[in-house]
Amino acid sequence: MEKSGDHYAVITGASLGLGKAFAYELAQRKTNLILVSLPNQNLGELSHMLIENFNIDVHYFETDLSITDNVIQFSEWINENFDIDILINNAGLGGSKKYIEANVDYINSIIQVNIMATSILTRKLLPNLMKRDNSYILNVSSMAAFNPIGYKTVYPASKAFVHSFSRGLYQELKNTNVFVSVVNPGAIKTNPEVTQRIERQGFLGRLTLAKPEKIAKICINRLLKRDSVIMVNKFSWAMLAILPIWIKLPLLTNVVKREVQ
Repeated sequence: MEKSGDHYAVITGASLGLGKAFAYELAQRKTNLILVSLPNQNLGELSHMLIENFNIDVHYFETDLSITDNVIQFSEWINENFDIDILINNAGLGGSKKYIEANVDYINSIIQVNIMATSILTRKLLPNLMKRDNSYILNVSSMAAFNPIGYKTVYPASKAFVHSFSRGLYQELKNTNVFVSVVNPGAIKTNPEVTQRIERQGFLGRLTLAKPEKIAKICINRLLKRDSVIMVNKFSWAMLAILPIWIKLPLLTNVVKREVQ
């Protein structure tokens, strides 16, 4: 990809894990960036490092995307100041917990970030994206979107929304200049604590575990090749696709149960 000139890629959840890997991957391709994450996650330092190392323009915005007004404010700031040609809805919340122990804020935060922020930010930025000759939306779903799981409950349901939303929007926009794709990664080596937690799940947990840098490279390559559904780990996807739900549901629930005990 050539340097995008005055155009920018927007990446949510950009300070850690897959979002940070997306920032590095696009920076290497000389793409200007707009990064967003929660406050106090060293997003300014990351932005300055990308500017110095890759000679691109980087702006950042710190906010809590679980709050609707913040999503609207962020999108309006972008629309007033920048032309964008890539939107990566990467920010997401999850976790493993007994549902009886999940408080209202925990449940609401997952729904707000995974569903509300993705939907509203996409809608608010779509007119901006439609001004370019070729623009791209990449939504980060999960393999959990296809597998209900006890002790996760709300998270897989929210990612099923992201996948369905992305496929519907792809169909609606397929004859326009905006291409929509969705990626369904498995577990990601975000940090040592997350990696150890996933590895405690046993074989099935380790089966989908991958480095964010690898996932980011695959995603950007396939997004630009206009692949509407991106499966990073085809082997683990095939394994889960073959198993009937009456086997998968208790199997995956028991795997996650080890994590919460």
